[in-house]
Formats: sequence, structure tokens, C-alpha cells
Amino acid sequence: MGTAITPQLVDIVDTVSATRSYSSGMSRNLRTCQIERWGLRMECPTPEDPFSDTEVTWLLPDLNLRLTQQKPRSRHARGGPSVLTAVRVLRDGRYWRTTDLLLGLAAPGSGSTARIVRSEEFAAAVAGLVLRVGDADLALCTVHKTLEELSRFRHDLSSWLAYKHIFEVWPPY
Repeated sequence: MGTAITPQLVDIVDTVSATRSYSSGMSRNLRTCQIERWGLRMECPTPEDPFSDTEVTWLLPDLNLRLTQQKPRSRHARGGPSVLTAVRVLRDGRYWRTTDLLLGLAAPGSGSTARIVRSEEFAAAVAGLVLRVGDADLALCTVHKTLEELSRFRHDLSSWLAYKHIFEVWPPY
């Protein structure tokens, strides 16, 4: 059974109205939408997700990455891994356009090794010419470089972020 090929996933964030629009046509109001020196900080509720209450996302355009963490609904539930996804970010005034490059890393936290995720979806998108050669190269280089850097910090995202001069606490709750 093959992996389904999906069209490119493009999100557009309007930083003035604090709205994130998805390729599916759905849009969401953001609780937090703040431009930082390192990128864009966002937080939005996830009412359709039975396990997650909130999604926190940081766009790191200089690193070609989107960092995402789901906050569980139950205060007793253990949170899932942080996900670093290769993206292409274009900023045009108040709008931030993010193209998902379909390859990323799941980083469970200190003491656990980060692992590459979505490789089958990525391979299908490359084979189906959904991803251009330049985007595929960018995704591979970004993910492998990030994995190598994370391994130098024993897969500790906070230490890696500090190395990148991002000193805010992750995850931010």
C-alpha cells in the first residue's frame, strides 16, 4: 500500500488580525501572535483534538524550521514530543507564508533521541513531483543539520535553542 500524495501545505499567518489560514480553507484565531527577533510565536486552541488543548508554534525562518508542541487537555497527561518541521517561510509585511516541506524531527526531550518523521510522505511528494527539487534539498539539509546539532546537545531542545540565541523557555507552559 502506497503513501497518498498530498498537495503542498501552505499556511498564511496575518500578524495584525492574529489569524492563521490553512491550505484546507480552514482558519483559526490565534491566542498569541507575536513577532520576535528570532521569528514568530503563535498559540491557538485545538477544540477538534480530543487529547490536545492548545498548539504552540514558533516559526524560525532563519533556520527553515517550525517548532510545534501540543499541550494536553488533562493536566495529568504526558505531553507528546516537540516537532521540528522543515518549512520555507516568506514574510511580506503583516503576512507570514509557510510552506511545509513534509520532513521533520520528533524530539521527545532530554535523554531521548530525536528521530526523523514523515519520511514516507516526503518521499511520495518528491516522487510525485509535489515538492520541487530545491524544496526537497532544503528539507533534507535542514533536517539533517538540525539532527546533527541536536545530537551535540544530547537532544536537549532548550540547550540547542540557546545555542541558536533563542533564550525563551520551550515548551512555553
